[in-house]
Amino acid sequence: MNKLTLFAGASAVIALVGFATAACGGDSGATLTVYSGRSESLVRPLLERFSDETGIDVKVRYAGTAELASTILEEGDNSPADVFFAQDAGALGALAGEGRLVELPDSILDLVDARFRSDDGRWVGVSGRARVVVYNTENVDPATLPDSILDFTDAKWKGRIGWAPTNGSFQAFVTALRLTQGEDGARAWLEGIRANNPVSFDGNLPALEAVASGEIDVAFINHYYLYQLRSETGGNVDAANHFLKSGDPGALVNVAGAAILDTSDSSEEAQRFVEWLLSGESQQYFAAETHEYPIIEGVPAEEDLVSLDQIQTPRIDLSDLNDLEGTLELLRETGVLP
Repeated sequence: MNKLTLFAGASAVIALVGFATAACGGDSGATLTVYSGRSESLVRPLLERFSDETGIDVKVRYAGTAELASTILEEGDNSPADVFFAQDAGALGALAGEGRLVELPDSILDLVDARFRSDDGRWVGVSGRARVVVYNTENVDPATLPDSILDFTDAKWKGRIGWAPTNGSFQAFVTALRLTQGEDGARAWLEGIRANNPVSFDGNLPALEAVASGEIDVAFINHYYLYQLRSETGGNVDAANHFLKSGDPGALVNVAGAAILDTSDSSEEAQRFVEWLLSGESQQYFAAETHEYPIIEGVPAEEDLVSLDQIQTPRIDLSDLNDLEGTLELLRETGVLP
């Protein structure tokens, strides 16, 4: 069994219900098939804009990123997909490792910082989400927060931590931890946090809400949940994001990204689509709608958000986040997951 099959099998099954047409724009007669691991509610308006502006008829298959990656591999040379629009870099790395992605032109690759595209040029990030430690601003002095995620194993944090072990972003972070600290180092961290009796949550937002209410003092989440909660509450939230430093694994910035399949017979349209995802218009959409990081220069993120160039991310190829099964095995062995 290859890594891609393991990657897909580890996630909850999401039914593939056929294709949706994002829009019917113009009269170019060109068509493009996109497999989207990003939800329809989020990206359909974006794809409709692309179709309206270019006249390219976009057909979309929506499902979970891991399920779509597995489907592409199973379809082989018969896959109708032209573009894979993935929620995370690990699935893109898995497909690249199977030889299913073509190298993108420099005109696209050069739009994105090398940290946020594959080392072999097979995919590019289109929006970013940073791992942070969110803390309660009433109970925690930010000066007492560590610069490294590794230091939260200190006994002074016992009973004060929240995490979401079933969440995909947390699991991607643990994969990065394995890459940077080795299996033994990752195991030691997980066991150290467990010894501090962390509160487990089903997702990032419940963990953030527990921090904001004072139930716990800190939690390990993605940066944008704080901005979502602020939007919902009118900005009155007793929580703030703490960004880790010096290439720490807790400073991981993962990306949603796009790639072109080796089976595509619409490569020109596919390249146009990927480049359009990196246009100012699309990048502003991500910043406004999801509070994610725009991945290109010149497009502002949230007003008080630490800029990407100030975040010292761990030195890894995000493609290497593809070993989800190894991470799940470690989480089970350490008792973090049942």
